[in-house]
Amino acid sequence: MQPAVHRIKVFPFRLSGPQPAYLLLKPDQGIEALWGPAQSTLGFGDQMEDAARRTMVEEVGGLTPGSLVDLQWASRFQLPDELVIEWCYGFKYDADPDPAVLQSHWAQARWAGFAEAFESLEMQADRTAMMRLHALISAA
Repeated sequence: MQPAVHRIKVFPFRLSGPQPAYLLLKPDQGIEALWGPAQSTLGFGDQMEDAARRTMVEEVGGLTPGSLVDLQWASRFQLPDELVIEWCYGFKYDADPDPAVLQSHWAQARWAGFAEAFESLEMQADRTAMMRLHALISAA
């Protein structure tokens, strides 16, 4: 039996006007870099919501009060030597994240509306999670 690696993916968003805007993040990995959400590994004994909040603080600068949205969805994929399970959350910002933290962790970061954000995501699992988040926000 192969070990499972659990990751947390957090999709930052803000409500500015009638439609939400989503924060897209791109790591510094040259041509292999893909736009996506903030993410981190879930450690042994970590609670998922605590790990999601920690991810926002460490990777994006989420020190401002915000609300966490559990998407109640996880993606799973198999690598040759491990199973990867990614638990997905949204995080509503009431103010902009810390630019210094963003610059220290990401090559690029930008806010985008749903259509642009959805098209920018290249991983199908990320698109599915963002669609779920957008539906939850729109229904609220």
